Amino acid sequence: MNKDSVIEENYNNWTQSPFDTTTIKNVKSLKNNNPLEFEESFYKNLSFGTGGMRGIVGIGPNRVNRYTFGKNTQGISNFINKSSSKKESVVIAYDCRNQSKELANQVADVFSSNGINVYLFSSIRPTPELSYALIKLKCICGIVLTASHNPPEYNGYKVYWKDGGQIVPPIDKKLIDEINSVKFTDISFKRNNSLVNLIDTQIDTDFIHDSISIGKIGVSKREDYRIVFTPIHGTSYKILPEVLNGAGFKNLHIVKEQAVPDGNFNTV
Repeated sequence: MNKDSVIEENYNNWTQSPFDTTTIKNVKSLKNNNPLEFEESFYKNLSFGTGGMRGIVGIGPNRVNRYTFGKNTQGISNFINKSSSKKESVVIAYDCRNQSKELANQVADVFSSNGINVYLFSSIRPTPELSYALIKLKCICGIVLTASHNPPEYNGYKVYWKDGGQIVPPIDKKLIDEINSVKFTDISFKRNNSLVNLIDTQIDTDFIHDSISIGKIGVSKREDYRIVFTPIHGTSYKILPEVLNGAGFKNLHIVKEQAVPDGNFNTV
């Protein structure tokens, strides 16, 4: 199928059920008012590769949105339900990027709709804490919404497995096959609130304690060391200062201008 045919097919699919009326309206508007962006958004499907998916937030199959992330989540849900005979749990974290919180809640919708117990952080957390929570809560899978070093217009979907690490063979290929077999009409966003558990600060306390206790920093007179720290508008501002302080590094100077979480990274 050539590029124009793919675009036409994707456009036709995205202007009818199961897509919501706002999405359909925005798709039509994008086609009429921004042909170049429309072409970029509809000429292919955003791919799920090793470790997960990342892309520009927007409308269409080649963009990050509730439907492309929903497709990932439906595929992972299918794999978990097929491969395990017991009721499994997943944990979801997200960073400060634009739409991360909304997308994280939509990911929780899909998992819970498929009968999977969900632990969802109530606010932004760094990725290492997601790995820690995955093991601490004895979950089979962890999802963190982040796009690492990519520009502000990006977001991403990273998948971690029960050992706390990112997915590796053979799990990665099995998940990719499941995700690729999912149609947008297969996705269920019908949240089961009884299966969604919000995580506040209980994991933070254990994570900070264990991070300090396993640290191998052989430095004497730690209080004399002057450390300058910037989270660059990211999630580490919530945890790292407490870890350093608890480890004895009391002389910490935080760059205030970059200590406020900001998905647009305005000072960078």
